[in-house]
Amino acid sequence: MKGVLTMKYELSDSAFAPIAKVQLSKGEKIRIEPGAMVYEIGEIELEGQMNTNGKKGIGGALSGESFFISTATAHSNDAMIAIAPAVPGKIFSLDVGAEHWRLNTGAFLASEEDVNYQMKRQKLSGALLGGTGGLFVMETTGSGQILVSAFGDVQKIDLDGLNPVIIDNQHVIAWTSSLDYNIRVASGTFGFKTGEGVVNEFHGRGSVYIQTRNLESFANHIDTFIPKS
Repeated sequence: MKGVLTMKYELSDSAFAPIAKVQLSKGEKIRIEPGAMVYEIGEIELEGQMNTNGKKGIGGALSGESFFISTATAHSNDAMIAIAPAVPGKIFSLDVGAEHWRLNTGAFLASEEDVNYQMKRQKLSGALLGGTGGLFVMETTGSGQILVSAFGDVQKIDLDGLNPVIIDNQHVIAWTSSLDYNIRVASGTFGFKTGEGVVNEFHGRGSVYIQTRNLESFANHIDTFIPKS
């Protein structure tokens, strides 16, 4: 499979845990999630850096509007870097430019050099953290292509502007920035009455991508099998 814009990549055949193999010409760069590199062929330099939304010094870090990112630069032609997310599931691409996207924590895998991003603070409308807390999501700018990872399978939900959709926050991967949304507690105190926690409620016209498995629930399930001292 080849990207529809300039990123040249293919996915391995595994439906459960694929890797993405990105071809790079000399001088070409991509940004990847730190720790995502599996192997590389040719001369490729990996450099880690912090994105601070244009804020110099440690101001961006202290505000929470920063994250580490790695840049892979090819120093030879026909170079290739193979990348994979931390959890098993699907890898898919999104086009950035005509449409911009917001990505939930852990969904970003890689992007072309001309795709930029910033961290946006999301205020909670419910009682979580006394109404003063927030979550951060990545918002794209620029143009190009991004690779996104999902835990489990992927489903796309299209909103027609008539009916809202409510999705558990742990299942949300990416959504078009044209959508209005709010984040709230599902019910009760931290969802204790129903077992649900924080949910996203989307309104308007646009698309939402969801992952079919909940990493937090999976981790809690595995934890019950770990012997405790």
